[in-house]
Amino acid sequence: MRTQPETHPEPQQQPADDPWPGTGPVPPGTLRGKVALVAGATRGAGRAIAEQLGAAGATVYVTGRTSRTRASEVGRTTETIEQTAELVTAAGGEGIAVVADHLDRAQVAGVVERIDAGHGRLDVLVNDLWGGEHLVVFGKRIWETDLDQGLRMLELGVKSHIITSWHALPLLVRNPGGLVVEITDGTAETNERFRENFFYDLAKNGPIRMARTLAHDLGGTGCHAVSVTPGWLRSEQMLEAFGVTEATWRDAAAKVPGFGVSESPRYVARAVAALAADPDVARWNGQSLASGQLARAYGFTDTDGSRPDAWGYIQDVEIGGADRSPDDYR
Repeated sequence: MRTQPETHPEPQQQPADDPWPGTGPVPPGTLRGKVALVAGATRGAGRAIAEQLGAAGATVYVTGRTSRTRASEVGRTTETIEQTAELVTAAGGEGIAVVADHLDRAQVAGVVERIDAGHGRLDVLVNDLWGGEHLVVFGKRIWETDLDQGLRMLELGVKSHIITSWHALPLLVRNPGGLVVEITDGTAETNERFRENFFYDLAKNGPIRMARTLAHDLGGTGCHAVSVTPGWLRSEQMLEAFGVTEATWRDAAAKVPGFGVSESPRYVARAVAALAADPDVARWNGQSLASGQLARAYGFTDTDGSRPDAWGYIQDVEIGGADRSPDDYR
């Protein structure tokens, strides 16, 4: 999930032959009757995850700070939380948009109260809260980084997750089978190395550790927690940063070889839906998982029919110096 300077793209259309959302490991209707909260679903992975859960039949509450009437500090206006809810409903589920800042305890409590009043249950909680790309400055040591910006990264990427879980888990544990998914950047293994910036490192390792400790706290409830990472994610702003669309992304790979093993947001979305529908999800409890790893386990692909393994490429080629092509990792 590489980051780039914040930009403002126009909405990108998917290729006409994209099989989404009708194919993949989770048949339509599998999650009918299930209720999910995707916190941080305005764009990128969060939006795709919400849509995929909807395609499987779930009712999905989608939250974010950017609506049709106001924008968050990220400054993007081309994607809104209302759009995400509409995509969920169009995919076959029920999308419910709630504008919320997950650093505001009262607002998060209100979201959970609304879910409880409307459905009396919560089966899937996806913590995809972040929105800190515009704060990251690579190549600077801790004392060279603006302290307010660094602490804001930790608020956005760690504190927001904690507040959301604290409020939502009492509802989730009412019924066995609930699942918490912490979305982050990197696995426990890949993040053993330094991650670009002191504050970014902490922000992206935090959810990995949170999944492990939440798995402990959920013991005996029949509910489970995992962390999941995409690889190099072709989010809306990443495509804009490279000057391409989802249909033409390979043009950027010609200039930046590593981008050749990038993945659409729908890849990690299929991973999360597969976990949510897995009756044996307990086998993953507390673990740090990658979209490519789960694609192999569940048998789904990205929208182009491949199975990108971005973290394998990063470990072997970018870090290890192996002479291999990105195509070897698709």
